[in-house]
Amino acid sequence: MSSLALLQLVSPALPVGAFSYSEGLELLVQREQLQDRATLASWLEAELSRGQVMIEAAALRPLRHSLSQWKVSAEQGKVDHGTAVRDWAQWLIALRDAAEVRAQQQQMGRSLLQLLAELGHPLPDGGVDFGWPVAWAWAGLAWEITPLEVVQGYLFGWVANQLSAAVRLVPLGPTEAQRLQRQLQPLIEMQAISLLDVDPQQLWCGGVGSAIAQLSHAELYSQLFRS
Repeated sequence: MSSLALLQLVSPALPVGAFSYSEGLELLVQREQLQDRATLASWLEAELSRGQVMIEAAALRPLRHSLSQWKVSAEQGKVDHGTAVRDWAQWLIALRDAAEVRAQQQQMGRSLLQLLAELGHPLPDGGVDFGWPVAWAWAGLAWEITPLEVVQGYLFGWVANQLSAAVRLVPLGPTEAQRLQRQLQPLIEMQAISLLDVDPQQLWCGGVGSAIAQLSHAELYSQLFRS
């Protein structure tokens, strides 16, 4: 069942609004820094290897542990305000430089947590004001998806959403996008395994270009995407 649950979680039909964000791709395309499949592939490979998404993926396992402890405490009637979860959430959102991307993380996290609550899996305090990594980790715990699959799904879903934006921007045909998704699968699998037991707070982010693109996106005169 965990495999089917993972398929539901990475489905483009998941109602979280991911399609409306490009995370800086729109700016890069308008400035002609991403113009074809080759430059897009290099960009995605760099982000998977040393970008912010890598740190978020590494944080999913400790987040799952903190969420599990919060859940057990609530079931036992103990007073627990989810402090560890909130600390992780605040640390992760603070790593995002651009206000647009912080808003994206919060909106998508809120949407997923609302969905999970409606499907019978609310957070212990019933709250929904957490970012995307917290919501993803909670979905993995609630739906009994293995920790490795949770990390794989997070990276795979991020790539899929970037490719969805690229199809509308680069231009990139849908067949080429699928080829690129397949091309990146070995890197996704390798990164997921390597990040599973890594302390995310010991990692560094080399995505300076990505951060600048995300910050500059707000200044675009015409925008198709919200980030």
